[in-house]
Amino acid sequence: MLKVSTFLFLFLGLAGFSGFESKSLPCSQVQKDHGIVCRCNATYCDTIEPLGTVTAGKAVIYTTSKKGKRMDRTELKHSTSSNAKTKVYVNGTQTYQQIMGFGAAFTDAAGINMLTLPQAMQDQIIQQYFSDDGLGYVFGRVPMASCDFSTHEYSYDDVAFDFQLTKFNLTMEDFQYKIPFIKKAMAVSNGKLKLFATPWSSPAWMKTSGRMIGAGELIGDQNGKYYQTWAQYFVKFFEAYHAQGIDFWSLTPQNEPTTGIDPFWKWQTLYFDASMERNFIKKLLGPALAANPVTKNMKIMINDDQRINLPHWPKVILSDPMAAQYVNGIALHWYEDFIDPATVVTETHNLYPDYFILATEACAGYEPALGPKLGSWSRAEQYANDLIKDIGNWVAGWVDWNYMLDLQGGPNLVKNFVDATLIVNATAQEYYKQPIWHVMAQFSKFIKPGSTRIQTTIIEKSVDVEGLSFLNADGTKTVVLLNKNEVLDFEVAVSDVLAPNVIYDLTIQANSLVTIVYK
Repeated sequence: MLKVSTFLFLFLGLAGFSGFESKSLPCSQVQKDHGIVCRCNATYCDTIEPLGTVTAGKAVIYTTSKKGKRMDRTELKHSTSSNAKTKVYVNGTQTYQQIMGFGAAFTDAAGINMLTLPQAMQDQIIQQYFSDDGLGYVFGRVPMASCDFSTHEYSYDDVAFDFQLTKFNLTMEDFQYKIPFIKKAMAVSNGKLKLFATPWSSPAWMKTSGRMIGAGELIGDQNGKYYQTWAQYFVKFFEAYHAQGIDFWSLTPQNEPTTGIDPFWKWQTLYFDASMERNFIKKLLGPALAANPVTKNMKIMINDDQRINLPHWPKVILSDPMAAQYVNGIALHWYEDFIDPATVVTETHNLYPDYFILATEACAGYEPALGPKLGSWSRAEQYANDLIKDIGNWVAGWVDWNYMLDLQGGPNLVKNFVDATLIVNATAQEYYKQPIWHVMAQFSKFIKPGSTRIQTTIIEKSVDVEGLSFLNADGTKTVVLLNKNEVLDFEVAVSDVLAPNVIYDLTIQANSLVTIVYK
């Protein structure tokens, strides 16, 4: 017999996510130590009110704020003049990169936490992330074997000296924590999900240290049998997932390859410098992928490390035509963005404009303050600021780290706890949408794959405001504005250089993010 709570949950899920009614379900607000979260359980979870039809002369505005607004929808008619001191001019004739989309990672930890919840809640979470009615995520990052967000070290072939990889097999973690949720995401995204894979380490027996955790590199000559076997390991992985009905769009040869030289590194890694990655791609990995029918069209992204590597890392690899022929993109992490300005990303784009740039990992709550801060607005604002800075400097897509963690920020095999957009409280059978979740929604809901970044000019700034603008495929335009000031609301006039007498005059709260969609 179907429980009443399950029935109610399913009803709400249909109402919120399948378009059966236009009204949204508001955030069930709970005050936590660091601010407001939205609580979800088996009978209730907030949804996003649909955009609806945007007609000429009307703007639809969504707001998320420190004070508790969560994707609050309002409408605004245009005016012909404004007294606002801050003016935002949108110029659709000056275009930049095409947007590829947003996403998150299918880690062991995320899957472990999902399995602490009822099936209906699991399905709801996937809907909220990957359906058009949810965040509309189109990217999924998949660790190849274990990473720090696993419960133990493991590879797909832990049999020493198995150079033919006869013992290669996917593991329980793939079949329980990753594959089921990937397949559900593929289904609810209507085929739009693009998966990319990343290894943290080779099997321990291939590595100079003899262990996946900690510094070390592949044994022997860069063209030798260990490197050759490592290239074939990639092919085996993609073949194994293909056999499960899952195909990948792309890969990176190594997660944060520069960490493999750090003698104090606490979790899985494998050292490559730029020249080693270049040689591996052009001599072994690229040819191995090209020769296999499952992987022949797979895209390779280089670096998958910090912005500090730019533009040196791409220069080393892409200046070599034999390596460059196999490469399609450049992958970035955000953890050391404070060292180099975002302009190095623009510099890299200007040197190699034919290669897309994708931000492939970010999370709040890493050192020095480990783990979740429930309700933290500062972490949400950190996301918004990085999204604006990255995309404003030619990054075409932005991928979050774990899509769900527990109250501690794990599980994690070395207690490298961090924050996430969703935090599960398994004991209470509920989870919390951090403000980060709604910040991601402010971008991913209204900046769809295929939209184009256009010029945004903000003048007479009297407050701490930054933003971006986009031209969408349906002819609408999207403007995202962040007010980082802690106390000041501000008036802003948004106008289009192609229609200077159509002005949207609005007030933006302190510590808030607004998305404006107009035509």
